Amino acid sequence: MKSLHQPVLTWYRENKRDLPWRDSDPWGVLVSEIMLQQTPVARVLPIYIQWMKHWPTAASLAQATPAEVITAWGRLGYPRRALRLHECAKVITTQHNGVVPSTEIELRKLPGVGEYTSAALIAFAFGGRSLVLDINIRRLFSRVVDGVETPKAAPTKSERVERKKLIPEKSAAIWAAATMELGALICTAKKPKCGVCPLADQCKWRNLDFPLSDQPKRTQTWHGTDRQCRGVIVQALRENSALSKKEINLLWDVPSQVEKALLTLLEDGLVISIPGQRFSLPQR
Repeated sequence: MKSLHQPVLTWYRENKRDLPWRDSDPWGVLVSEIMLQQTPVARVLPIYIQWMKHWPTAASLAQATPAEVITAWGRLGYPRRALRLHECAKVITTQHNGVVPSTEIELRKLPGVGEYTSAALIAFAFGGRSLVLDINIRRLFSRVVDGVETPKAAPTKSERVERKKLIPEKSAAIWAAATMELGALICTAKKPKCGVCPLADQCKWRNLDFPLSDQPKRTQTWHGTDRQCRGVIVQALRENSALSKKEINLLWDVPSQVEKALLTLLEDGLVISIPGQRFSLPQR
């Protein structure tokens, strides 16, 4: 599939977005990758810029309190990621002299860094060769190579083997960035812009007249969920130094959900109980 390389790389040179983490050091790339998990670029950008002003190095973030970190995370969602990033900063500072490790084996040992994130760091932070498979890349190849609208929920062994074959001998890191950008901007989940896609003529899905996928559509619900309840409580604690159980109960109209939310927030270390039957964000 060498015929894919040049059109994609040329398109990327001409169309790539000017994103701050693309001109950052490995620490800035790590921050961006944690923030971008399940969160779109538009929401991440303002938080990322402020975050890097406050904590431009792992050592500076390691000195922050969990409460400061959770507050700065704002409404990015899944605030456990903020705590994992905080733990990453501590490990990098104490075990790696403040320098983000540059091998996948070492990266995988960092809190919250899994297979995808370590591969992304190898490519985007160190310019190395790795198999980066985010949902945008997977959807692009599913359509262009396989003729399937939507990839399976998680990469299979065979998918990894086949996608690894697509990585060019040269410019492997740029290829990872380019295919991700093409999937994010052009080969989108809904209403793909096939008319301006550099791979339109080679796209198997297009040539088959866009058959619908048999993969179940994943829908994300939010309103009224336990996750929303947790978010409401955390946001209230960002805005207040501490709240009583009675005050927290006033935030949500389903008492059982409040009980469950508080329990899981305590278990996750996002909230602590303090004397006087009150709750706050963790202070250390």
